[in-house]
Amino acid sequence: MFVGRERELKALKDVYDKNGFGMTIIYGRRRVGKSTLIKEFIKGKKVIFYTATKVGAERNLELFSKQVLDVLDPDMSSASFSSLESLFDIITNKLPDDHKTIIVIDELPYWAEKDGSLLSVLQKYIDTQWGIKNMMLILCGSALSFMEKKVLSEKSPIFGRRDSQIKLEAFNYRESALFVPEYSAEDKAICFGVTGGVAKNLSLFDAEKSLDENIIRLFFNADGYLYDETRNLLVQEFSDVTLVNNIIEQVASGENALNNIATKVHEKDTTVLYSLEKLIDVGLVEKKNCITEEKNKKKTQYVLRDHSFKFWYQFIPRAVSVIEMGQGEMYYKKAVKPLIHSYMGSVFEEMCRHYTLEKGIQGTYGSFLTQTGTWWGVEQIIDEEGKRYSQSADIDVVGISSVDKTAVIGECKFKNEKIGKEIYETLLRRSKLLSGNYHIIRFLLFSLGGFTKWFDKEDIQNTIKITAEDLYS
Repeated sequence: MFVGRERELKALKDVYDKNGFGMTIIYGRRRVGKSTLIKEFIKGKKVIFYTATKVGAERNLELFSKQVLDVLDPDMSSASFSSLESLFDIITNKLPDDHKTIIVIDELPYWAEKDGSLLSVLQKYIDTQWGIKNMMLILCGSALSFMEKKVLSEKSPIFGRRDSQIKLEAFNYRESALFVPEYSAEDKAICFGVTGGVAKNLSLFDAEKSLDENIIRLFFNADGYLYDETRNLLVQEFSDVTLVNNIIEQVASGENALNNIATKVHEKDTTVLYSLEKLIDVGLVEKKNCITEEKNKKKTQYVLRDHSFKFWYQFIPRAVSVIEMGQGEMYYKKAVKPLIHSYMGSVFEEMCRHYTLEKGIQGTYGSFLTQTGTWWGVEQIIDEEGKRYSQSADIDVVGISSVDKTAVIGECKFKNEKIGKEIYETLLRRSKLLSGNYHIIRFLLFSLGGFTKWFDKEDIQNTIKITAEDLYS
């Protein structure tokens, strides 16, 4: 089943429909659905599709040439080529003029890292031979750092030759729900929370089975696909898996500051920072800033970008022995399911920020929002006895407009309990902590469990109550 990606398919079609040569570059982290997108797009079209592997430059040339000849000239299928240029000459001479041919090189970095001339040769043929040819070239890769620095940057030989670029992201919470359309809003949210919106993970969910059945089958069985997938991905991406694993464990447990992470893993800050930057490059970690103080380096947090990693690190390592003994289902029911709502707290906040930005762009709150994020800091509290003390404080959702300097703020609770007076008054109090650069025009309350009757009795201005069902409507 192919789901979503309408904008990406349109972008590919626009390049395909133009006269002559066109090139699109697609990149994104592993398992996010790049190859699936390409395969959906090329249906019914004449295509040379090659997926590069870690076998060296000569072997990739050999395998690619076979794919080329199978499509353009099967009678030459046994021919071999000593250089890229000789193969590209064949492509130039054999491409038909009466219909467009698509050439796809998937996992480009595997080949280009071992052959420093590949991109330069591509540039030469694009500039001198292929510009007038009826063809489309798609270059695709999972190594984000390589694609951004070697393929897309100004220093790349093929810079300026592309017609479009697509950075394919994981599905958002609303798109993820398309894989399990009959689930309740709560179960749709949890499905997003354990899969991270990663296309491969979502595709493994059986919409005919319950949420619990899917999670148990995929995560809590020794032969479940997602039971070992996290470790497998780290092995593919990193040489020092032990250090990276230890860093992710700390981030998943809530350690967000560089020096705290370094202390916990017993490494220097510089060593940990290098690994964190690599984790950011592959799309597993992100650096988060306080939304109204983005230049304040002291207010920087490292968080897991992939929710499926957070779920795995929070629940799987401590259960390995139980799962290997075939008791993963029991472990899930006794030790995981009771904590699901707590785990979903940060996931639900992300969903609410996405929802807020969507509505803000549409003008729902009376302002054109341009950005959403979180705020954290310290607040001064005076207790009933008049004593003053400090405590940490945060605001889950902050949407700001750079156009008119207005803001909306919100509190999110993924719990069965109803939101009431206390939470509302806490949000009002913390609204005074935001930078004076923004005028707050709306207060948003997001709740899985609904709201108390207190709200029915009070005349509350500029406050919007939003349920989990509202997020999917």
